[in-house]
Amino acid sequence: MSLIEKAAQRLDLLRQASSAEVPTEPPAFSAADGTQSSAGERRGEEPPDAGPHSSAVPRVSMASTNPPVSRMVQIDLQVLAHAGMVTPDLPRSAIAEEYRVIKRPLLRNATTAGVAAIESGNLIMVTSALPGEGKTFSAINLAISMAMELDYRVLLVDADVSRPSVLKTLGLAPERGLMDVLAGDVTDLSDVLLRTNIEKFSILAAGMPHPRATELLASESMNRLLEQIAHRYADRIIVFDSPPLLVTTESRVLATHMGQIVLVVEAERTTHATVKQALATIEACPVKLMVLNKSRQRGPGSYYGYAYGYGYGDKARDEAA
Repeated sequence: MSLIEKAAQRLDLLRQASSAEVPTEPPAFSAADGTQSSAGERRGEEPPDAGPHSSAVPRVSMASTNPPVSRMVQIDLQVLAHAGMVTPDLPRSAIAEEYRVIKRPLLRNATTAGVAAIESGNLIMVTSALPGEGKTFSAINLAISMAMELDYRVLLVDADVSRPSVLKTLGLAPERGLMDVLAGDVTDLSDVLLRTNIEKFSILAAGMPHPRATELLASESMNRLLEQIAHRYADRIIVFDSPPLLVTTESRVLATHMGQIVLVVEAERTTHATVKQALATIEACPVKLMVLNKSRQRGPGSYYGYAYGYGYGDKARDEAA
């Protein structure tokens, strides 16, 4: 064979080698649908971007779009009834009738529209001049009584952040709540709202104690929180169990946000001077209603032996005294 023939034969062999296909990995076969897929797809790898003109189907996030739901807690209604408190399964009890009298003007003020509307009328603070006058007892009963109405849902906020007692009174374990939200430790309010087995009645606990509780209650975070809870539902009433007015500064700061304040006065204990001093700390609130608690005499607003006095502004002072 001549040199030229050998060169031609070698060139032909090189051409055959360059055109041969040598697969590095066999295609995968799907037994489910009989189709083939590349190795990258089989391992779950995302295929490379095909550019702006690609016809590939975009990925869709499977994350839930449902809004967060607050947790449910169970209140023992028999224990509450045994303690002499309002329960929905005993709507005609003596205490239930008493709180019907108390709540009626508050609900009317909370829902009045037009020129007579009260700003933040659905924000109601229950407090007292001194500890031990029954403010927590009154706040819980008032909130449950309002939740028994057909047209309202109620949120009870334990704002007595130094000595919280709402959950304990209801037989519930301590929970995160108001202070944790204001301090930024809880970003979603639904994480700390507690739904209960009482229809349309929810609770926001006081949460962890905080050394700057007064500043947090006066902060812009508090303003945003009140805006959120007050307007999330058009039919929502928010009842705050507040610290006593003459013991802490938190209650006075909280009062600046309220549309209505209920001052609980213990009969035969709280003096006229103490009541006047407490009322002087909440002058800015447009509506002040007063409840005479623990009375042993039948009052003009009583059906079953509890005496309650209530009114507005200066008239309320005269009646409470």
